[in-house]
Amino acid sequence: MTPRPRPGGRLVRSYVVTDGRARPTRNTLDLITLLTAADDLPPTGLTPEKRRVTELCRHGALSLGEVAGHLGLPVSVTKVLVADLMDSGHITTRAPSPGSSYPDEQGEHPPTARRFDAAILQEVLDGLRARL
Repeated sequence: MTPRPRPGGRLVRSYVVTDGRARPTRNTLDLITLLTAADDLPPTGLTPEKRRVTELCRHGALSLGEVAGHLGLPVSVTKVLVADLMDSGHITTRAPSPGSSYPDEQGEHPPTARRFDAAILQEVLDGLRARL
């Protein structure tokens, strides 16, 4: 990993940012995992990078990939930071909603997932039961 410049021109190696760890404490994070900062916990005692993650996510949900881009850090390093913040309760995560869409390789958005009415689902279930 290449060192990244810090304000003031000093370089900081990625292993310094993660306290020497290469893997997050959780293996549940993906590029599109949505992150939201907890409003009730102050950022005291957090490293500058962790504080920046909470500041970015305070105004709404951002994906892990977006946070990594804003920080200028590799995704693997960002996963370690986010996992630590999840452990401390500063960040909550959720999978993206089925209605959200990300462009594919050609830049096209997939069709939006539809939510079905419970009555329609019940009719489908009744129809299947009648055939069996």
